[in-house]
Amino acid sequence: PVQIKEFGAVNKIHFSPVPPYNYAVTASSRIHIYGRYSQEPIKTFSRFRDAPYCATYRDDGRLLAAGSEDSSICLFDVSGKAPLRQFEGHTKPVHLVGFLSDKYRIFSGGDDYSSKLWDIPSATEIISYSEHTDYVRCGCASKVNVDVFITGSYDHTVKLFDARTKSSVMTIEHGHPVESVLLFPSGGLLVSAGGRYVKVWDVLKGGQLLVSLKNHHKTVTCLCLNSSGQRLLSGSLDRHVKIYSTTSYKVVHSFNYATSILSLALSPEDETIVVGMTNGVLNVKHRKPEEKSENSQKKRQPAYRTYVKGRSYMPKQEDFCVSKPVKRVLRKYDKLLRSFQSSKALDAVLEPPIMLHTPEVTVAVMQELHRRGTLRSALAGRDEKQVNLLLTFVARRVIEPRFTPVLVIVADMITDIYQPVVGQSAIVDKQFLKLQQAIGKEIDYQEELLEVLGMMDTLFATFTKKRDTCLEENKSNGVTEIIETNRSY
Repeated sequence: PVQIKEFGAVNKIHFSPVPPYNYAVTASSRIHIYGRYSQEPIKTFSRFRDAPYCATYRDDGRLLAAGSEDSSICLFDVSGKAPLRQFEGHTKPVHLVGFLSDKYRIFSGGDDYSSKLWDIPSATEIISYSEHTDYVRCGCASKVNVDVFITGSYDHTVKLFDARTKSSVMTIEHGHPVESVLLFPSGGLLVSAGGRYVKVWDVLKGGQLLVSLKNHHKTVTCLCLNSSGQRLLSGSLDRHVKIYSTTSYKVVHSFNYATSILSLALSPEDETIVVGMTNGVLNVKHRKPEEKSENSQKKRQPAYRTYVKGRSYMPKQEDFCVSKPVKRVLRKYDKLLRSFQSSKALDAVLEPPIMLHTPEVTVAVMQELHRRGTLRSALAGRDEKQVNLLLTFVARRVIEPRFTPVLVIVADMITDIYQPVVGQSAIVDKQFLKLQQAIGKEIDYQEELLEVLGMMDTLFATFTKKRDTCLEENKSNGVTEIIETNRSY
């Protein structure tokens, strides 16, 4: 354990619900924030007119609320120093402050026997309850219902309040001054501590007593649950922390400390237990990491015959075959396209194996980049070798009809981008000439084809007219005219 000396008795310890799980310690006239393994406070709140009490984190770990001996309640931003809000309304010291689970309201209890509900945004009092007849020293909020909170008092009672009603909805007689109360995460079970007793109540059955535990020799001052709700911890003035199993309520472990215990907290992942004592000492214990035994036997692998056993098995007609799902693996250029790395995607498809054997993939990626509007930026900024590679591919494939529409656009863009540097590289200039020759030849072929098409259209038109004439003469002049017409051919 690590021992940290505070300036006075530690009246409250509370862990932040969010990583890195810092914890707030309220002692003497200030609130210290400690890191998990720090032995010095990483932050201090000391702007109080009198001693603070019960510093409590909100569920998101961003706000911290604390009561005070001067009857005020202060709300702090964890990253700031000065109070964000100050709530005035109690007439005596405030020993209980907590957040309702909606995060926008605060409940409090003071030595003026009252319990109050506050609105955080407007810093105003919503409702006040004056049902207790002694100091209100402990409480908790329900995580299931945003309007329900519980208070415990030195008048031996625990009261359950609903913010929608003007009075308490349930009163439980503990039998001793109540020092701490706790609700299980389900909201159905309530634990109260007072005197030497820890009692468990069923709230859903109207506050029926389930178990009364008497394992301490002096007053029980604090309670705590672990993250799973399977262990209940209690600290007492008899210098012991008892750990109970919540299934059998038997003591499964116990810690012994140097002096009387006032406060107790367990980290959200159950790795650290922090105990505050009357002499101002903070005791921090960390769970040891589990060490794997080196001598443990390795798991025996199945024999080779197990793997090949079913290779030669032929399924029967009534057998139902379950096929193993095939994992789809994306190509490199697909991954780059998904992450919008246009230039790298183009580089990936300009590799020789893809350009030579599957040129349609290269052209498809170029078309996709053009559709996205990033083709120009992908073509720009390339060195002599890369431009040479691009021009070689375009000059070779631009004459193929299936690639022509896309590669003509690519060739146009390359010419626009690299026109200012023409004449600086003999290799690039040579490729531009090859591209010009390839396109010039293709244009000549196209012109010749158009001439041939024009000739063929003329011939087809002539054949159609003569055939029509022949048919008309057949209808009008009979067999003799048909013979004459045939001779004229």
